[in-house]
Amino acid sequence: MHISKILTVFSIFFLAVGSTQSLNACEGILSQETLTEKEKSLVLVASYTAKGDLKKLEKVLNDGLDNGLTVNQIKEAIVHLYAYCGFPRSIRGLQTFIKVLDDRKAKGIEDVWGTEASPITDSRDKYARGKTNLDKLVGTTLDGPKKGYAKFSPEIEIFLKEHLFADLFERDVLTYKERELVTISVIASIQKAEPMLRSHMNICLIQGWTTEQLQDFTKIIKQHVGRQEGTAAETVLKELLQSKE
Repeated sequence: MHISKILTVFSIFFLAVGSTQSLNACEGILSQETLTEKEKSLVLVASYTAKGDLKKLEKVLNDGLDNGLTVNQIKEAIVHLYAYCGFPRSIRGLQTFIKVLDDRKAKGIEDVWGTEASPITDSRDKYARGKTNLDKLVGTTLDGPKKGYAKFSPEIEIFLKEHLFADLFERDVLTYKERELVTISVIASIQKAEPMLRSHMNICLIQGWTTEQLQDFTKIIKQHVGRQEGTAAETVLKELLQSKE
């Protein structure tokens, strides 16, 4: 073969390889701007548990395990969400999860349980620990006089600090970032709590979720949970982002 033809062949080959690598790199960047299958499973487990749709919950629990979530991660998500939609929904979700695990075990499927929560070594009282965790969550120190609901009902502010932000958030089975994804999934699904949804979407941004990932979240809610729920979540996110411009 003539030397010029050989060079032409090699040039085409390297251009093709380079194009493929560039495409793969772009796809990698794009994939980072959307939720992973594991993260989508967390969204749907939280949403269907909050809605009480146990039939759909069974399917997404199976999907979540197949997508790589551990038993303890799913269990932790269902426990976490009771703070936002109540014990009855959470317990029904756990009962459904037990059934799913039993069915899978009967089929010979050995699911990974994963790590459990680390022991708490902080000797401070729970209010102080909860306040520290909340400050980390929102990325600033929340001091000053109480106002709003905290002033009107100081007892609930204590319960939030001592229980939600100490007892629950100290459990490291899920990260703060994952817990906030679970939280907005619940709030979006139960509806009529837009101010809280906006607040927690903002915390999601603080914790590292991107605008594109939150937009992906609203699409998942609209497609799988309900058009009304998804549209409301889209509106809240749009208003939040516009306020930051």
